[in-house]
Amino acid sequence: MTAQLPGTFMERMKELLGTEYEEFINTYKQPPYGGIRANTLKITVDELRERSPFALEPIPWCPSGFYTGEGARPGKHPYYHAGLYYIQEPSAMAPVELLGVQPGDRVLDLCAAPGGKSTQIAAKLQGEGMLVTNDLHPERTKALAKNLELYGVRNGIVLNESPERIAAAFPGFFDRILIDAPCSGEGMFRKDEDMVRQWEPGTPAKYANMQQEILKAAAAALKPGGTVVYSTCTFALEEDEEMIDEFLSGHPQFSLVPVGGTGPFAAGLGPLPGAARLWPHKVKGEGHFMAVLRHGGSEGLDREGPAAIEEAVGAGAVEAEAVKAEAGLPKALKGQADLREATLSVSSRKVAKSAFPFKAAAGRTDHGRGKGGHGSGKTGAAGGRQAPGNGEEASFKIYADFIQELLGNVPAGHPIWFGDHLYISPLPREALNGLKTIRPGWYAGQINKSGRFVPGHPLATALRPTECSRSVSLSSASGEAVSYLKGETLSIPRERLSIKEGHVSKGYTLVCIDGFSAGWGKWQDGILKNEYPPGWRWT
Repeated sequence: MTAQLPGTFMERMKELLGTEYEEFINTYKQPPYGGIRANTLKITVDELRERSPFALEPIPWCPSGFYTGEGARPGKHPYYHAGLYYIQEPSAMAPVELLGVQPGDRVLDLCAAPGGKSTQIAAKLQGEGMLVTNDLHPERTKALAKNLELYGVRNGIVLNESPERIAAAFPGFFDRILIDAPCSGEGMFRKDEDMVRQWEPGTPAKYANMQQEILKAAAAALKPGGTVVYSTCTFALEEDEEMIDEFLSGHPQFSLVPVGGTGPFAAGLGPLPGAARLWPHKVKGEGHFMAVLRHGGSEGLDREGPAAIEEAVGAGAVEAEAVKAEAGLPKALKGQADLREATLSVSSRKVAKSAFPFKAAAGRTDHGRGKGGHGSGKTGAAGGRQAPGNGEEASFKIYADFIQELLGNVPAGHPIWFGDHLYISPLPREALNGLKTIRPGWYAGQINKSGRFVPGHPLATALRPTECSRSVSLSSASGEAVSYLKGETLSIPRERLSIKEGHVSKGYTLVCIDGFSAGWGKWQDGILKNEYPPGWRWT
């Protein structure tokens, strides 16, 4: 690195590390380590290892993570654009591994942008349960939303809220919460020299105040028996061990789960040896601190919010069947009880409203047209504008008929309309009332001015070829995959299409790269019209 390390920082590290200081300081003469993590929503770890065009070395603390050699350019391969792996600093993969996420969990990632850890959590959920992912900075949520879409996350919600407001909306609701806290970034000095230049002696104390408030909010949003993982990429005691020690003193219902001193994790310093550290002179990665906190009781938690959510979900499931029957939906959809939101009757709206007693605050949902090419403007948070056309029932039937032909079934979740755009959410609309919501769920698509449903790009990236009535696989080796990613029209003979029995060849086709979904095309008479969004294209 070329930037000069701050003298105050070096003196403090010499005091912390003693005889290990010289070994530590010498790491700044070495290049940082690169890494990728397999997106197991799309590809298995073994498949990625076999298919990888560059050498991979396993990362000890992440079963799906690999070191990439110097000179490797994983961002310049079609597999990156197909969402098969996430490019991530190796040490940054550790906190989610300690969180212990299981399919079906309700997980909150409080400080999530740009989304590396969120996509890691989503892969562990395997489409079950839900992920609420959040960042306080509006601009950073754009990258967060795009990464969830690229990596095929179906059960994720993206918020742009303060931790306190999330805790107020979801008291005692989440099984697991990740706090990858904003910090002074000392552990990233080797990787990001701008952090060196921005650092001042008072920087750790400035972040410590913010971290205290985030921890308090997480404690309020966690279920009894739930787990919080708090992590930073700094060495400062006041942001790490001292922060957790103070939190535990004020929250006796929490205990520290000891992980320090096991495997690659060094013990925490001072009074918290059970906390974990990754030191750059001991592992192949940057500096990281982690503490695993377990909630052992129910003291001081308001259970009204979670009970209300459960009541509303249950009420919707019961009422949806009658509503769908009235809408005249295809028989194949009758069993989809979670389609309730798009077809709610006036009476069911009243039930849902009464089931959410907490007050909706002023908010908005950001669906402006960005890189993904979808969105329709500004609207109040989860209660936004209604569907176009003749109302929700008619609009939902247009969507359902199209999806029935394209997929053969309707994806599970709560349909939420914003103008002419449809999202499939793991939560009913009322649960998001008053929150600044960037993406309320999986973006399905929109009804255009002609009254036809146009599938969204994120719908494609989360599908498997076997789920779609028409698909085609492009080769990453021949150059045709890159041509597609650049937005070019392709000549594809009909015999290359994979078409389910009973379906025609003409129409929207899932375009795959070596068998992994990447986007949409429209096939007709040997020509595949490119539907890859302009803002996503290979440059």
